[in-house]
Amino acid sequence: MTPILGLLMLLGVALGAVATGLPVWGILIGVANLGAALAMLTGAIEPGIFFALPNRVVGLLESDLLQALPLFAAMGALLNRLPLTDTLFRAGLGLSGGRPSGAPAAALMLGAVLGPMNGSVSANAIALTRSVEPGLTRRHVRPADRIALIAVASTLGVLVPPSLVLILLGDAMMTAHTIALNSTGRIARIVNTQDVFRGAMLPAALFLAACLVIATVRSLRTRGTSTLRERLSLRDWITAGATLCFIATLLAGVASGAFYAVEAAAMGAVGLCLAGWLGGGLDGARLRGALDDTIAMTGALLALLIAATTFTLVFRILGSDKLIASWMSAAPGGTLGIVLLGLGIIALAAFVLDAFEIIFVLIPIIMPPMLMRADDAVWVAVLTLLVLQTSFLLPPLGYALMMTRSAASARAPLGAIAKSLAPFLVAQMLLVAAVIAWPALTHPGGASQAIAAQPTASEADIQQRFQQMMPPPLEMPDLGPPKL
Repeated sequence: MTPILGLLMLLGVALGAVATGLPVWGILIGVANLGAALAMLTGAIEPGIFFALPNRVVGLLESDLLQALPLFAAMGALLNRLPLTDTLFRAGLGLSGGRPSGAPAAALMLGAVLGPMNGSVSANAIALTRSVEPGLTRRHVRPADRIALIAVASTLGVLVPPSLVLILLGDAMMTAHTIALNSTGRIARIVNTQDVFRGAMLPAALFLAACLVIATVRSLRTRGTSTLRERLSLRDWITAGATLCFIATLLAGVASGAFYAVEAAAMGAVGLCLAGWLGGGLDGARLRGALDDTIAMTGALLALLIAATTFTLVFRILGSDKLIASWMSAAPGGTLGIVLLGLGIIALAAFVLDAFEIIFVLIPIIMPPMLMRADDAVWVAVLTLLVLQTSFLLPPLGYALMMTRSAASARAPLGAIAKSLAPFLVAQMLLVAAVIAWPALTHPGGASQAIAAQPTASEADIQQRFQQMMPPPLEMPDLGPPKL
């Protein structure tokens, strides 16, 4: 009965998130406390075991990676408050020379550049709708096409490194991979955030290229599209060029490993503050608003992280994680079958949960069983990102689609939006199928087995390797008998 109680807790979180509209972190804390109380009343677990929770939370907050969260949130808040987003979009329109394909291409590129810093999919959808929709409206892009295009652009931050989603997923994958290796006894290098960054780069580039082609072909086929030219001053061109180069340098530096995410986020926040101050766009009111947004987003993320840690601790104490692992291990189809089952669970959860909620709550539960069977952790991580991105766009409950529809000024029938989204979804699903068929796409350097797990080593093999790593004994020279 005890493991079943954990599953009922998981079901309660899903129903609470859909039915109540309360913050997910509050639902997690409430359900975890209720489940723990029921387990203690029935005598299934001892109360003293929960004394491990404070140490676990403190140890979690000591992670250096979490220092990047408020800094990336500050970058996104500054970009939303300053007129830089509008300037970048108008510069993209200006570079197109008034061609019909210029506006969709500029919107997609803006989503790829700003998505990694805006944080959640909902924040990215709202920010892009506010900055991109007026330009698309002036060029007579249909409402359904506008909503579809902005929804697709808002999900690019899920896949383009080094977004907050990739940083947090990389940390969750490292923990899950450690659990999987300890459970199976395999010897391998544990996956890290940088591995996930590199693995996502080629699929992200392929999807962005496919979206640009689809948007261009659609624009050329649309009759009556305006060829309105955008007029920018020299100052606008300089601002757009400097901002784009600065952001691209930061993102490329983190993705290539030149500097850590915390360093890049700190440089980005300071650089945007200086740019806003020198350009005259950052006054006291905007700075206070940006700081308020940063504190709100950081607080929400930390609250969600602490709540998810509490929930997963109770879930594991009840033994529900072992029950799920046994069920997933029985999935037919071997390694591919268990990976597809886990991805299907993630896809269903993405209809009601944001990427952060899935990473904090669901990944620690279902990812260790997946990595116990799948050796290539980078491949599994990239597939998780692709499935998340696809689910956020699927009508009628796709998270990005719902947020974009609610933020857009114009309304469009869901059927028309689904028809407009269809080519992008086909491209996304083809990319998922390609990554499943060719895992080498997640290893662009060619080292597809760079972090793959090795076969389980016996005790004798471990002792032999330990002896080989020991330095050879020192040989003392023979000095002969001592002289008197």
